[in-house]
Amino acid sequence: MLVLRDQRRGLHRRATRRVGSWAVATGDLNAAVAGDQAKRARRALEEVCARGDFAKAPELYGAEFIDHVNDEDFHGMDGIRRSVENYLRVLDGLVIRVEDQVSESDRVVSRWTASGSNRGKQVRVSGITISRFGPDGLIAEDWTVSDNLSLLRQLGVRRALLIGIGWLRSR
Repeated sequence: MLVLRDQRRGLHRRATRRVGSWAVATGDLNAAVAGDQAKRARRALEEVCARGDFAKAPELYGAEFIDHVNDEDFHGMDGIRRSVENYLRVLDGLVIRVEDQVSESDRVVSRWTASGSNRGKQVRVSGITISRFGPDGLIAEDWTVSDNLSLLRQLGVRRALLIGIGWLRSR
């Protein structure tokens, strides 16, 4: 059990969860929430983004989710699918490994490395995703930047052009 206090009245009460304006006096609940958010952000990257497991998306992302990836914006569950499919088209056997995470307030910053192959050539690309969580505990918005120049260098000019042409055709 956690000792909670009503921030408006200064009253104390024992409880096992947050209710209304009650907040944890010790900060334990905030740490637990931050830990849950970090786990959710990790699962989103490793399971939905890397594996294309779209059935798990509603457990992790809010219905009005907005995904800002480099210079593009994607909206809702369909946007998640379109964003992830961009990566899955380029990299076969895509694996995303979360290297570091930092949580503060309603945000989690994840530094990650993605690896896979394109026509047999192994590549790695690094990136950072900032996830903002809504009041429902689900990811409401992501901002992602990845080192696409490094990816293009690893792929070479010919492969990069073929990927670019394929991307343009898919639009």
